[in-house]
Amino acid sequence: MELPKGTVRRVNACVLRLRDSPRLGRVVRRRLTVVTYTGRRSGKTFSTPVAYRRSGDTVTIGVQLPDAKAWWRNFLGAGGPILLHLDGEDRPGHAVSRRDDKGRVTVTVTLEHPPAR
Repeated sequence: MELPKGTVRRVNACVLRLRDSPRLGRVVRRRLTVVTYTGRRSGKTFSTPVAYRRSGDTVTIGVQLPDAKAWWRNFLGAGGPILLHLDGEDRPGHAVSRRDDKGRVTVTVTLEHPPAR
């Protein structure tokens, strides 16, 4: 299923507005974050909103409609670096994506510990 890029951009823009909203932002940020990564082929930096679950320093992202998206492919095999906007700051981590035998894709991010202050 291929979604038109314009539709995806509009939906992502709406999600980001909700996330930044003074009224709903706190609630939305509990389940939505923004991931920033470098494209494996282009070398360009991209950011996209995603739903996530967090347990300590591990963040799990279930990729919906994975065949219509490409971002998670940057983290196949050994994975790679990623930034997640959590708790009001960008947190670096290492992301690895896996596809199960049913075609579901999960990206697991291990967050780096913040430097000691």
